[in-house]
Order: sequence, then C-alpha cells, then structure tokens
Amino acid sequence: MNSKDSNTRSPFYGERVIEDAELICFENPNSARSYEISIELPEFTCKCPFSGYPDFATLRLLYQPGPKVVELKSLKLYINSYRDQAISHEEVAHRVLDDLVKACKPLWMQLEADFNPRGNVHMVVRVAHGTRVES
Repeated sequence: MNSKDSNTRSPFYGERVIEDAELICFENPNSARSYEISIELPEFTCKCPFSGYPDFATLRLLYQPGPKVVELKSLKLYINSYRDQAISHEEVAHRVLDDLVKACKPLWMQLEADFNPRGNVHMVVRVAHGTRVES
C-alpha cells in the first residue's frame, strides 16, 4: 500500500484528525493589556436533532483573553467536529462557549451563532461569559 492509499482510506485523514481534535491554547502574549480578539467561522455545520437535515451557520467569536489565547487550527478542527452531531442551535452556542471558556479562561467572551434561514426562519443565538472590560 502506498502513502496515498493510507490517506484515502475510510475514515479519511481529515475525519481522523477532526475526531482527535481538542482545543489548544497558548499563553497570552500581553496579559497586562485589555484587548479583544474577533474570530469568524463561516462554515459551521451540524444536524437538526428533529429532522436530521443539515444546519449551516456562521459563528462569530469575540473575546478578551485572560491567561490564554485559543489556537486557531485547533479551533477549526473542534468546530468541524460538530458536522455530524444532531444538536439544537441553542445547545451549539452554549456548548461551544462553555468549552472555550474552560480551555482559555477569558475575561469576557461572546459567541454569536447566526444560522442560515431554513423554512423561512432565521435564528441567531448570542451567549456571553464574564464582564467586558473597557479598553
């Protein structure tokens, strides 16, 4: 078997990497200064827990880091792990926020889950943690 075959077997290498994903954080390079980090994840997908249909959303993360900052590749893989999960819009927002707060302990964090309209209904869920510090 050549190396190409090992990359194309099922589960595919991307699926294997996503399955092993965990949020990784690194030390805040300037914890003495209050600042904000904004991250947009425009390709979020999960499944409706009632119909099984796919749901698509843009996740917008805005936070003021505490001791740690979330590493972007690990965040991407973590977010991709929701692709086949049957989960409500509300639970997505709360679970992602809870996992990020646990991993990096921000001073303040807000997550906006802006789901694409389906059946003429558009839903946005915003959740927050902590107190925003004025810069």
